[in-house]
Amino acid sequence: QHEKELQDVVKQQEEKMLQLIDRSGEVTRLKGEVSQLQRSLQRAETEAKVLWEEMREKEPKGDSTHVRERVLLHQEV
Repeated sequence: QHEKELQDVVKQQEEKMLQLIDRSGEVTRLKGEVSQLQRSLQRAETEAKVLWEEMREKEPKGDSTHVRERVLLHQEV
């Protein structure tokens, strides 16, 4: 009977180890996704800044309200 109990404990520990390995792989994958999203966000922010600067140069100084409104509308979509 002790042997059976020991086998059960070993089996439970193996299952827990497999779950931890699965979670570890998922954490690694998620960290990769986060890094990719951060790079994408950085590129988008840089692009937005450049485009905004271009628009400010082309538009009269006080007439950027409609550009901001369009940006907000696109963000909502």
